[in-house]
Amino acid sequence: MHRGLKPLLAVAAVAFAAGCGAPSDPQVTFYSHGNSVEVAPAQYCDPTGENCSKPPADPAGELRMTGRDPLQISVPSEVASAPWQVAFVYRDVAGQEVESRSAVFAPGTRHAYTLHLPPDAARIEHVEVQQFSALLTAGPDGGVQFGIGGSWVLDVHQ
Repeated sequence: MHRGLKPLLAVAAVAFAAGCGAPSDPQVTFYSHGNSVEVAPAQYCDPTGENCSKPPADPAGELRMTGRDPLQISVPSEVASAPWQVAFVYRDVAGQEVESRSAVFAPGTRHAYTLHLPPDAARIEHVEVQQFSALLTAGPDGGVQFGIGGSWVLDVHQ
């Protein structure tokens, strides 16, 4: 091997190893009735709501669920370290689409949530884990609203 190539190969190996260990965007795990899927963020920004990662080509994960089975959601520390909630869409027994959401979870208080459908629900269709950012905007009623800095999307199939 040529003497000049050894230092170049060593630098390339270090750069490759450093790239492999680079942190990636946090994944959220959705689980129901023996099936699970890890979902990359559809949106993920720093706490100020800026410096956002490029979203994946197909931002929604997919999971097959049966009827009214509960959906377990696990979030990593990167998500749980800020306020977060679960927004979801379900069909009621009359077939109407209904939007709902969980309570907002305080930073560092929980890493998991089990979504149980309301009594009038027939099936769940769409779920989104929403992590709030520190970005505030004026609300429609004169108050303030926190921006969504991260979101992980799941489409449910029966």
